[in-house]
Amino acid sequence: MKAVILAGGMGTRLRPITYEIPKPLVTVKKKPIVNHLIELFHKHGFNEIALLVNRDHEEDFKRWRKAWEDDLPTREITTFFEETPRGTFGGMELVKSWLGGEKFILSNGDELKDFDLTALKNFHDTHKPVGTIALVEVTNPQEYGVPVLNDHHVVEFLEKPQNPPSNYINSGLYMLEPTIFEYADFSKPTLMIEKDIFPALAAAQKLAGFKVKNGRWYDCGTLERWERAMQEW
Repeated sequence: MKAVILAGGMGTRLRPITYEIPKPLVTVKKKPIVNHLIELFHKHGFNEIALLVNRDHEEDFKRWRKAWEDDLPTREITTFFEETPRGTFGGMELVKSWLGGEKFILSNGDELKDFDLTALKNFHDTHKPVGTIALVEVTNPQEYGVPVLNDHHVVEFLEKPQNPPSNYINSGLYMLEPTIFEYADFSKPTLMIEKDIFPALAAAQKLAGFKVKNGRWYDCGTLERWERAMQEW
């Protein structure tokens, strides 16, 4: 099975660190975030990994690969380079043929995750949506995107709501069918899965939410959150 890691973000909220280090290569417990993700995927049978990287960070990821080659649980890692940032789904145009028409995991590259991906896959296969979002429970949902659920269907997203309907938020990890590409207009200079793809799926009742149980999730997108991850992971 295959997984794609979005590793092309500029990490503006982690500056000045990310002036020198791409955000997915920032370390927690002396190991890059992207390593933690690859290990999670491998544990659950997702052994073929694609990294979607900004071209400006090509040399950084070459050095990372050389330094960590012997420690990674799989050698089946392919890197695709975006010449310009195209959002959270625009760059998937480069990866589409590599996926070969298979369902796949898509994950942000700047969050630590320890989920039961096998349970996520089983849920997805049972309900048969086009996309399933892994939802995690947090104490501060007002700071994130909160889905509105009807049973297991996601019907709407509320961005940083003052009165969230629940404490479950979008974790930045998704199980997707290859038909997701039918909803992608790659002629747009940027394409966001959260704003351009998911609303169309929700309207068609083809977007599901899976509530992660007994999982761990850390957003490392700011200095304060990164420090907390280092302390608690």
